[in-house]
Amino acid sequence: MSSACSDSFLDINTNPNTLPTASPNYVFTNALNTSATNMAGNTNAQGSNEIGHYWSGQWTQSNGYIISTTQFAYNFTNGDFNYWDGYYDNLQDYQFVIENADTYNQKFLKGPAKVMKALLVHQLVDMYGNIPYSDALKGVGSLAPKFDDQKTVYESLITLLDEALVDIKANAFASAFTSSDIIFKGNTSKWAKFANSLKLRLLMRQARISGRDSYIKTEINKIVTEGSGFITGEDVGVGGTGFFLATAGKLNPVYDRWGYDANGAKRALNNYPRLTQYLVNSLKASNDTLRLKRIGYATGGEGTTAGVSAKAEIAANYVGVPFGASSGYLPAGSCALGPSLLIKGAYDKPYILMTASEVQLHLAEAKQRYSDVTLPGTAKAYFEEGIAQSFRVLGANVAGAAAFKGSKIQNYDWDATTNKLDAIAIQKWITFTNFNGLEAWSEYRKTGLPVTPQSIQVPDTKRPVRFFYPNTESGANQANVTAQGTIDAFSTRLFWDVD
Repeated sequence: MSSACSDSFLDINTNPNTLPTASPNYVFTNALNTSATNMAGNTNAQGSNEIGHYWSGQWTQSNGYIISTTQFAYNFTNGDFNYWDGYYDNLQDYQFVIENADTYNQKFLKGPAKVMKALLVHQLVDMYGNIPYSDALKGVGSLAPKFDDQKTVYESLITLLDEALVDIKANAFASAFTSSDIIFKGNTSKWAKFANSLKLRLLMRQARISGRDSYIKTEINKIVTEGSGFITGEDVGVGGTGFFLATAGKLNPVYDRWGYDANGAKRALNNYPRLTQYLVNSLKASNDTLRLKRIGYATGGEGTTAGVSAKAEIAANYVGVPFGASSGYLPAGSCALGPSLLIKGAYDKPYILMTASEVQLHLAEAKQRYSDVTLPGTAKAYFEEGIAQSFRVLGANVAGAAAFKGSKIQNYDWDATTNKLDAIAIQKWITFTNFNGLEAWSEYRKTGLPVTPQSIQVPDTKRPVRFFYPNTESGANQANVTAQGTIDAFSTRLFWDVD
């Protein structure tokens, strides 16, 4: 026995609950990848963006599967849609980077980590309302963190993003560590633009709240004065070529969940998501067929040529499924997710967190609502650029966007459109399709646009406006969860969801 023992075996003072330390750059890279996986879902779990695509009326399910009453009849409880645990676990990683970057002489990671923290916290608010924030992420220092008011959290995130901008601009990435940044490869100018773009999203989410105009305008003018600008002409994406690999567990998480495995075999869920009838017919009616062909494959799905539909890509071969339909729409007769998202063999696309199109449309809304803000462009110019950037990110010919100018088509031709804010909301909904379902659902809750049909599974008009707090949080932090009052997922609205 003495020969098998060691000093460490006999060291009773070692704390088994103390984790070994890790270099922040490694933690940051893994945290970014985890964020993408949490949002997209993987082969075993639904992501936050997936449910958003359903509940915003963009996607439904094909009838090759038993109808999910949790998703389409809204029969869910606090045991469903637990994105909470994964998000907070991910936030712990970003907090570790923020707290340890100085010690490891990696100050250049602090700003980007704060931006990502702001992104995840804002999404938690948009899913659950009041959440732990000021008392959260303290480990054993606060095992039962109090909840903060959601509006206060939003305001705190604006402050956090201001702090992030200071850190970003003061600390250039060391060349040896640029590979740890699988979003911008250490480009701090782009991180600053992302921070401002996220601030704009947070501000415009609150635009329909009475008495909020002065605050929003002041903050937008601060962004303009700061001078870093916004994301333009490209998108914010995690990973991509050189990071995602044709190896099990290392694929783009969207490709892995709804597309193919590392050997090119179709995943079991490949036939599950379908474009809704409302989405398909709306795009057809507006002659928006170039984007339709990128958003979905024609009936029959992807053909033998990667990225090309098996059937002719003509309007008649694009068929959507009524939202919540449980029969009559098998996979072969309805539209699958298209080449903007899934192409066989394209396992290494970046996972998109934010599109330039979204940013331009937020700018259009800001200028249309607040004509006196110091944004340099016009609402019309931002709107038209938003449509053009949507064509670009989908892989459609951008010239098709210009064709809508002067077309007299409502919600596409700015000059001919009666309600400009409605047009902006509808174009946001389109541009979020396939890329950001949670934002699509959040904007839908904010505006009620477009007016999508109710699920066939639901006999009344009720629709979810939030999730329940998960039972895991109720079990671990019961007093603070109970203090939030009775939560009704169909009537307890978020602070920015005014009607």
